[in-house]
Amino acid sequence: MAVTPWTSKTSTYVPSGFDPGGRSLRAPPFPLIILGVVAFLLWSRLHMPRPALSVAAFEDPLAASNRSCAGFYRLERPRKAVFSVKDFGAVGDGRTSNTAAFRAAVRRLEEFGDKGGAQLNVPRGRWLTGSFNLTSNFTLFLEEGAVILGSPDPEEWPVIEPLPSYGRGRERLGGRHISLIHGEGLKNVVITGQNGTIDGQGKMWWDLWWNRTLEHTRGHLLELVNSENILISSLTFLNSPFWTIHPVYCSNVVLKNLTVKAPLHSPNTDGIDPDSSSNVCIEDCYIESGDDLVAVKSGWDQYGIAMARPSSNVVIRRVSGTTPTCSGVGIGSEMSGGVSNILVEDLHVWDSAAAVRVKTDVGRGGYVTNVTVAGLRMERVKIPIRFSRGSNDHPDEGWDPKAFPVVKRVLIRDVVGFGVENAPVLEGIEGAVFEDVCLRNVTLFVTGKEAKWHCEFVAGEAYGVSPMPCDQFRSNASSSSSWCGGF
Repeated sequence: MAVTPWTSKTSTYVPSGFDPGGRSLRAPPFPLIILGVVAFLLWSRLHMPRPALSVAAFEDPLAASNRSCAGFYRLERPRKAVFSVKDFGAVGDGRTSNTAAFRAAVRRLEEFGDKGGAQLNVPRGRWLTGSFNLTSNFTLFLEEGAVILGSPDPEEWPVIEPLPSYGRGRERLGGRHISLIHGEGLKNVVITGQNGTIDGQGKMWWDLWWNRTLEHTRGHLLELVNSENILISSLTFLNSPFWTIHPVYCSNVVLKNLTVKAPLHSPNTDGIDPDSSSNVCIEDCYIESGDDLVAVKSGWDQYGIAMARPSSNVVIRRVSGTTPTCSGVGIGSEMSGGVSNILVEDLHVWDSAAAVRVKTDVGRGGYVTNVTVAGLRMERVKIPIRFSRGSNDHPDEGWDPKAFPVVKRVLIRDVVGFGVENAPVLEGIEGAVFEDVCLRNVTLFVTGKEAKWHCEFVAGEAYGVSPMPCDQFRSNASSSSSWCGGF
């Protein structure tokens, strides 16, 4: 029954799509024959020593020295009790329902919460199950070759209350289906393994969405609510019904060495969505999906404004992937509780609609402040950098048309893009604050007809940017005393 706990058993795992140095192996190589000299000069500039970024103040000093924010998670001792899901009657044949076994296992292991904690091992096999909840001081460990399969029966994904910062289900009025793996009000939780897999088998849910027969908002593959000190690492997540990994109202969350995949046409299968959460670390992940690879959120219109629970101190580092319809990293569009202190570093995106996007709307309220994007590379992206507005997407008739968002102090630096279809599109909202946007060392090789930037209701500065930025940025580019000039 006993297996060596994860803390001593887990070896270093590099997710599919990376080499040990954290570089993506999946994207096609740069056109070095034609642009070799230019690329060399650009990358020399990108890899010169850079001043410390503002996010360093909230990183663990030791973790920061290793270019890692994994110190957000406070390491726990190995769990005292270790069980296998087989001890509770589970059968790993891919056909037998193990919902009762997983739920019984967690209930049993909950008894060890104040006695050194417990670990539930999932051995090699295909373990079909409906939704089950986790508990505190708990480790879910997927051994090599273990696959947890989401049940294709909607009845095994019960409907629960909507999140208070959304006021209703995100897709449908009323409640929402619970996630496959769920937890609320938890502390000290680890979900890890030897590159085991959690597969939501989401096609049934996507078909309901495409056919417009969905009765309630789809469930996530993994959602943790109002929880703290969470580590999710060394796993593969596949085919989520909806957003894949969703920490909401959480703190001190580390998501590291993950592979997240869904078909590129699957609807709203975001990779990782930190929502109204603080001290979140997302590192060394490969993601491909039908929506944003990573989206930082904080509630929807008047419900998010009322709850006023921001997302803050979020680090997104060494993430790569592709999404044909959305962005590598998005902020919003549900950002009504506020978003601040965000660092995006060493992001690699290809064959995507956008690399970085800030999404807002009239009625959102809230703010997006102190955002740093540094070390961004892309190939074949439609719009490399985008501020967008006007989705006309509101929870109900109670939204406030006078609630304007504030977007301020956004630094985007050290960017190179090849085969980019358009220049950046930065659209603010008339009457709202979109200012102090700083662009430095941005070189985009635009292949389409739209090499001219498009900017409205936004102000900032630009240094070393090609193609030439719009007038709203050129007019301030001589102000060496500004905050932008100091980088």
